[in-house]
Amino acid sequence: MGTDATSAPAGTGLTVPPGTSMDPKLALALNVHANPGVYALLLGSGLSMASGVKTGWGIVEDLVARIATVHAPDNPQAGAQASADPEGWWAENFTSPLGYSSLLEEVAQTPAARQALLDPYFVPKDGEEATDKAPTAAHRAIARMVKRGSFRVILTTNFDRLMERALEEVGFSPQVVSRPEQIDAIKPLPHSQITIVKLHGDYADLQQRNTVTELDSYPEAQQELLKRVLDEYGLIVCGWSADWDKALVRAVEGTRSRRYPLFWSTYGPLGTEATRLTAQHSAAVLKGMSADELFTDLERRLEALDRLSAPPISRDMAVAQLKKALPDPVKRIELYDLVQDAASTVVNAAAPDRRPLYNLDFAETLHTYRAETDTLLHLLATGVFHDDGTYDALWLRALQRLVKVRGRFTGTFNEALEALRHYPALLATCTIGLSAVLAHREELLATVLTQPTWTSYTAGSTPQPPAHYLHPGRVAGGDLREVLPLSGGNTYLYPQSHLLRDELREPLRLIEPDDDAYRAAFDRFELLASLVAIDANPAWAMPWPGEFLLGNSWDPDRALALQPLLQAGAFNGDVDRAIKAYDTLVAWRQQNHRGF
Repeated sequence: MGTDATSAPAGTGLTVPPGTSMDPKLALALNVHANPGVYALLLGSGLSMASGVKTGWGIVEDLVARIATVHAPDNPQAGAQASADPEGWWAENFTSPLGYSSLLEEVAQTPAARQALLDPYFVPKDGEEATDKAPTAAHRAIARMVKRGSFRVILTTNFDRLMERALEEVGFSPQVVSRPEQIDAIKPLPHSQITIVKLHGDYADLQQRNTVTELDSYPEAQQELLKRVLDEYGLIVCGWSADWDKALVRAVEGTRSRRYPLFWSTYGPLGTEATRLTAQHSAAVLKGMSADELFTDLERRLEALDRLSAPPISRDMAVAQLKKALPDPVKRIELYDLVQDAASTVVNAAAPDRRPLYNLDFAETLHTYRAETDTLLHLLATGVFHDDGTYDALWLRALQRLVKVRGRFTGTFNEALEALRHYPALLATCTIGLSAVLAHREELLATVLTQPTWTSYTAGSTPQPPAHYLHPGRVAGGDLREVLPLSGGNTYLYPQSHLLRDELREPLRLIEPDDDAYRAAFDRFELLASLVAIDANPAWAMPWPGEFLLGNSWDPDRALALQPLLQAGAFNGDVDRAIKAYDTLVAWRQQNHRGF
């Protein structure tokens, strides 16, 4: 297919020819990705099947049943019998051949009558589900690919408005051409974000083309526009049988040699005309795929190619992308990949074969873990704070992956280094917890401090909750003097608490710039974590010793404000258990706290 440099956007020129051993799905994805905006879509009625909008033959079957019912009003089975064999029933009662076009010509001779007859097939009825006659997965995948710049032109034989609705869902208002007199006034195709050319007209337009006579030729202006698109753009065909649209068949047939391959998707066997066209243009035929499968698969492959070609993003860019994706449900996959990629960086770097558990400096290893988790901590801080609970499962999944870093291993190990493998999980847990406190979403702590459970591979086999196995003294119990040096060889009263407060100040500064408010939030988090830890293991009864116990931070009355945690399932929802944990914490401080 020829390309006019002034009309179609230029890609990198990658072309995977059909007829090779490569799967056509792979060739399609590679070509579309390499040439954004170069391919046009030709969509037929098969695209809308999953929405409940019938194909032409489905409408024929339904209309034949209705005609049979009025033809034999005294026979309650007339409609069902005709539906079982519409062609046979029609042949017995009428002389004209049965077909979509001929049936409409017989039943409704004018465009207005045809619109009234077809109305129930395209407009949701009262009582129908929200998904009935709504955009399908294919419509929505196409809309998202339009938004990413993959397509700029859509040719369609459908006169429903499902494609327009899908585009509007992603914030696009398409340029729609449904009548030939509109063509002179449209924006040039390369300058429009997306143009839909409705070859058979629009549903609300009385100039729809349905019959053989109407589909035998197009108005001159529409024919010229169609010729231009077929001549200047690559073509991906889906849901079009080529059985009835003689003018469109001739247009595709008359197109000169293509610079870009033609891709033709079909769920069932190709008809005579489609077989001839695919052979003429050496098309790559994608067989056995529904429209939903084709376009969701293509979108998935394009996103994979994006990730492959995209350079690593900085921490600040990742946070900026998260802020854009968080409120946009269309970008949920992008948000998922963003967080999971950051988690993968930590998980992969901490694998035992990459980081041995012996002969490493404790302080240096601790700093390395913190550096590797930096992007993830910033994403968690911003994401949890601004989220309304929609993506809690995403934050918790990232945390769960970090917990699994401390898995089975073989060989020699240093106990402090082995326990430190949970340091990224501890940092992430504190970050989520602090953000939840600052966002007044303390119910999230009930999950973060109790799930997922973890079983030690070196001591015991009882599953433990995070409040127990992520206890800062257990995870970062090594020598912290090099990490937190004080003059005269002194140490902090609660070194792990001081360390965590220092380590997490920067990620949390994005959402809480005030230092006093940050300290208050950390005090609150440590207090709540201590209560959950005591309740989780009454026999051990060890809180998270922290600076919240110091005189200027200690406020036991705040511990009584536990309603969000109780409602979310902490302490098994038992107020008495919460009070018992509180009493234990107060007693522990009286016996063990040596500060002011």
